[in-house]
Amino acid sequence: MMQSLIETWFHWVHEWGYGGVVLLMAMESSIFPVPSELVVPPAAILAAQGGSMTLPGVILAGTLGSWLGAAITYWVALVVGRPVVLRFGKYFCMPQEKVLRAERFMHRYESGGVFFARLLPVIRHLISIPAGLIRMGFLKFSALTLVGSAIWCSVLAVLGQKVGNQLDPQQLEALKTGEGVELLHLIDAVKQEALWITLAVAGVCILYFVAMRLTDSSKS
Repeated sequence: MMQSLIETWFHWVHEWGYGGVVLLMAMESSIFPVPSELVVPPAAILAAQGGSMTLPGVILAGTLGSWLGAAITYWVALVVGRPVVLRFGKYFCMPQEKVLRAERFMHRYESGGVFFARLLPVIRHLISIPAGLIRMGFLKFSALTLVGSAIWCSVLAVLGQKVGNQLDPQQLEALKTGEGVELLHLIDAVKQEALWITLAVAGVCILYFVAMRLTDSSKS
């Protein structure tokens, strides 16, 4: 099933260009499980091969999509309110305990929390919910989301371009035509190139979990 989804997402990028990148990254920044590593790097490779997209355009589309998905999630959380999120959040990977912890984290590390979350896998697409629940200023939320997303998309685009330079002519031709693409191979290659990024993110994760521990200690 995952392989089928990956192929579908790739064809959206291949056929729709920037529109596909915006849509998929908007989904990635909401409650839909679309990994950004499956969107931006392939788009960057296509851009590097002289297609209709450019590398700056891919980064901009990815950033815009990330902000769009995050903004929609923010407003949904703000409008429906805390009681609804606490009651139904468990159906969207946000059980009550996780929501309460995220709220404490946001109250303590409001601006830094949003920015660093945009650079962390898994939680990057959920941080908009507590931001909406605590009614964080939307302009501040948008600015932090845009900056964090731009950094993340830039890193993925550069890595994707680097991986593209290592593909043989047959693989590049398959990528350009959208047929017979070994997507899992591309994903593995991006992950290998992202080792130093992973180490940097691991350092941020350590800081994040320390902060989470501190919020735990505030329980009465």
